[in-house]
Amino acid sequence: MPDKPDKVEHMPSWVWAAPLAAVALLALMLIGLVPVTNALIMLLASALLGASVFAAVHHAEVLALRLGEPFGSLLLAVAVTVIEVALIVSLMLNASAGSSSYARDTVYAAVMLVLNGVVGLCLVIGGARHHEQSFQTQGAGAALGVLCTLATITLILPNYTIAAPGPVYSLSQLIFVGVVSFVLYAIFIFVQTVRHRDYFLPEASATNPDDHHEMPTQRASRQSLALLCLSLVAVVFLAKALSGPLKAAIVGAGLPDTFVGVVIAAVVLLPEALAAVSAARANRLQTSLNLALGSAIASIGLTIPAVAVVSIMLGKSLALGIPGASTVLLTLTMLVATITLATGSTTVLQGAIHLVIFGVFVFLSAVP
Repeated sequence: MPDKPDKVEHMPSWVWAAPLAAVALLALMLIGLVPVTNALIMLLASALLGASVFAAVHHAEVLALRLGEPFGSLLLAVAVTVIEVALIVSLMLNASAGSSSYARDTVYAAVMLVLNGVVGLCLVIGGARHHEQSFQTQGAGAALGVLCTLATITLILPNYTIAAPGPVYSLSQLIFVGVVSFVLYAIFIFVQTVRHRDYFLPEASATNPDDHHEMPTQRASRQSLALLCLSLVAVVFLAKALSGPLKAAIVGAGLPDTFVGVVIAAVVLLPEALAAVSAARANRLQTSLNLALGSAIASIGLTIPAVAVVSIMLGKSLALGIPGASTVLLTLTMLVATITLATGSTTVLQGAIHLVIFGVFVFLSAVP
C-alpha cells in the first residue's frame, strides 16, 4: 500500500553526508592513507564526530515520530547511551591514571546536566513563554524515583561499603549493582511503554499545533534506521581515535582530569537537550521531561552495567563513588527535583533554581 503523499519524506543532506564522511575517514585511517596524529586530521575527525552525534539523534527522532510517545523518547535515550558508553570505554582503554573514574565522572555529569541544566533551561524558557506549564506527576514521579535510586546505589553507596575500600565496589558488589541497575531500568521501560504508558503521554491541546507531527514514511524510517546504525558506528570508532587528544586538550587547558566526564556528557547530551528545550518552548513539557529524565535513567541503568562488564573483562578497576562535594550537590539536586516535580506544574522560578545549581556544578568541576 503506497504511503500517503502528505507524510514526511525530505531528509537534509547533512544527516546522511556526515556519517558517510566519518566512515570514509575511518577507512582511510585504518588502511594508513591518513596520518592519525596529524592535527588537521584530528580537527576534521572532531567535527565529523560532533556531526555524527547530531545525525544519530536526528535519525532517532525520525524513528521516534514513527513509533510515537513514549517509545520515541526511549529510542533517543538508548541511542544517546550507546554513544556515551562508546566514549567512556574508549577512554577506559587508555591505561593512564584516572581512567578508572571516567564512567563515574561522566554518569555524575550526565545526571547533573539533565536534572539541572536541561530541566532548568526547559522550565525557564517554557515558563517565560507560557507562564505556567503542566505535566503528569505519575510519570515524572516514577521516573525521578528510579533515577534517584540508581544514582544513590551507583554514585554514593560505593563510598560506604567495606568489602573493598571506597570508592570501588568489590567484584561481587559490582556484579550485583550492575544487574539490579539493569533490572530496574528494564522494569521502568516496561511500565513506561506497556503497563502505564498513559502516565508518560502528553496531554493533547487543541491550541498547540506542535502536539501533532506528520508521520515519516516507511521508506524514510528504513533509511533513518540504516543511517542511525552507521552514525553510531562512526561515533564509536571516532571516539576511540580521539580519546587521547581529548584528554590531553583538557589537561593542557589547566582543567582537572575529572572535567573529561563533563565534556563527554555535554557532547552526548547536547542534541537531546536541544530537542527537550524545543519541546518545552512549544508547550510540550511532558515530552521534555520524558527526554530529559529518560536519558538520565538510561545513562545509569545501561551505562553502568555495560561499563562494569567491560571493566571485569579487561581486569580494570572501576571507581564509582563520587567525592564529598559532589555528593552534597547530587543530594541537593535530587531534593530540589522532587519538590519541582511534585505539583504537576512549573514556573520560571523552579527553572532558575535548577540553573543556579547547574552553575555551581560547572564552576566546581572546573575549580574543585
